[in-house]
Amino acid sequence: MTDDLDEARQARKGSPFLTTKQAAYYLGFTARSLHAMRRKGRGPRFVRLGRAVRYHIRDLVAYANEAGVERSDG
Repeated sequence: MTDDLDEARQARKGSPFLTTKQAAYYLGFTARSLHAMRRKGRGPRFVRLGRAVRYHIRDLVAYANEAGVERSDG
């Protein structure tokens, strides 16, 4: 059982999916503005996993490139 938990933790650590807050930081937006964009059908692609909204890093990069957004990648 512990091996399964360790594997799950490791997979999550390297997950390409970001929360709204993480995605907003990456793009240089606020979480609130990203949420508003989502409601209006704008902004980067996202997926819903139950009630959770996640953004794939690949979609954030594509959106930033198309929109000319300067990213905060450190």
